[in-house]
Amino acid sequence: MKYIKMAASFNFGEVSSVIIASVLLPFLPITPIQLLVQSLLYDVGQLTLPFDNVDSEYLENPKKWNVKGLKNFMLFMGPLSSCFDLIVFALLWFTFGVREAWIFQSIWFSYGVVSNLVGMHIIRTAKKPFIESNASKMVYFSSILLSIIAIIVPFTPFGAFIGLYGVPIKFISIIIGVPILYCFIALFAKKRYIKKYGEWI
Repeated sequence: MKYIKMAASFNFGEVSSVIIASVLLPFLPITPIQLLVQSLLYDVGQLTLPFDNVDSEYLENPKKWNVKGLKNFMLFMGPLSSCFDLIVFALLWFTFGVREAWIFQSIWFSYGVVSNLVGMHIIRTAKKPFIESNASKMVYFSSILLSIIAIIVPFTPFGAFIGLYGVPIKFISIIIGVPILYCFIALFAKKRYIKKYGEWI
């Protein structure tokens, strides 16, 4: 359920962002091959969830497959992640004056992986992650390793092969800073969701 809800919400949010950005920007915010590699990276991170720790409260009662709950979750958390994608686009376009497609694509490639891996820790528990509920060592390790890989890829020959190039260091603040901001806002949104629907995962 964790994986399905993550995949549904993140994919819904990312598809929405791509559509909106493709309409507003004079170029594609990310190419198909870049999107596939990006998805592969954070999917590898999510594949460690079967080894994750589970909150004891979650195991107290049997859980039923809930399609309505999945839809509610996707429509609630998906647009939230999309909003932060659009914040990144706005910062690049209006604050930094970026007009080159390769810079947009390189930054969003790395940001998308880091953001989704941070989001994974928000979604994996109804509690406050890192404080009230800790993931397994394998989940932590994969999240950190894959985030580093995502930031490094644009600087490598493989990155160049898929149309990515190393960006100035000043943009690393967006790649890391916006996901941290998302983390705090998502915690607030999680409280609202649990209060409204009486469940999380």
